[in-house]
Amino acid sequence: METLAFHSNRLDVTEDFLCRAYTPMRIGGRPRKTGARIERSAADGLLVDKLDFDYTLSYDAGPLDKICLITMHRGVVRDTTGGRDELHGPGDTFMVALPDRAYAGEVRAARYTITMFDTALLDEVAGTAGGHDVPVRFTGQRPVDAEAGRRLGRTVAFLRDTVLGGPAPAVDGLVVSTAARHLAAVALAALPSTLRDDGPRPADSRDAGTATLRRAMAFIEENAHRDIGLADIATAVCVTPRAVQYAFRRHASTTPLGHLRRVRMALAHGDLRASAADASSVQGIATRWGFAHRGRFAAAYRDVYGVSPSDTLRTYP
Repeated sequence: METLAFHSNRLDVTEDFLCRAYTPMRIGGRPRKTGARIERSAADGLLVDKLDFDYTLSYDAGPLDKICLITMHRGVVRDTTGGRDELHGPGDTFMVALPDRAYAGEVRAARYTITMFDTALLDEVAGTAGGHDVPVRFTGQRPVDAEAGRRLGRTVAFLRDTVLGGPAPAVDGLVVSTAARHLAAVALAALPSTLRDDGPRPADSRDAGTATLRRAMAFIEENAHRDIGLADIATAVCVTPRAVQYAFRRHASTTPLGHLRRVRMALAHGDLRASAADASSVQGIATRWGFAHRGRFAAAYRDVYGVSPSDTLRTYP
């Protein structure tokens, strides 16, 4: 995992850092206070930065070519891109700009979190990877409603405080990749996009049979230890990602990634039964199978098995 910490009271140094860390930009204004602090945690294409500025600065920046979400904690960010004049304050989570567009605005004595990931992840979680469908793209920067914004903010907080931060950040690749896909899925649900009604196309409908389901389940069970997603499953069974989604929906009442989580939960259960009665084993096993948050893993485990992971350790010494 990559980490860094930046602190400066010089505008020219801060501008140089921001240009190198994000995209070429120019900082305007002549503030009296000039303190800037940035902490970064990044792994496997997922980046979370915590930023804190003591002053008001204006910026004029080039395209980021990535999805960049901002979650506000203090102060105001003013978006003036293309003549807009929109304010974002504490509690707001939004996309700073469409990935291929330049953007401009002001940061007013703000503390906020930046979360960034590659646009290709959208196609993967939406089932459009591999050239089977038109790539999905965001069409707006604000969540579709207040609850969607809160859900997106909670997901960012989980990444910041549990997966890539906190006292025991997750450095396991499977945990990080699973969290990144979850963030992309939540962002697609929260923000306006080109994703439309996913009713089956003729070819997808034809391929979404029980044979596809069996092959997909077999691939998942044989490869649950690997960093796999929807596109990998579809490629392995030689159908489109949508066909895999429809097969699981029609014949198993779940999703491909939902089934993957169930398989990993079952494998974690097996490891717990075979493990020594050591409470630290629970976190290690959960992390091994892509579950970053011990409390959430325990709750999901209890839903499936009726006991806690620790109870399993004690029952099977």
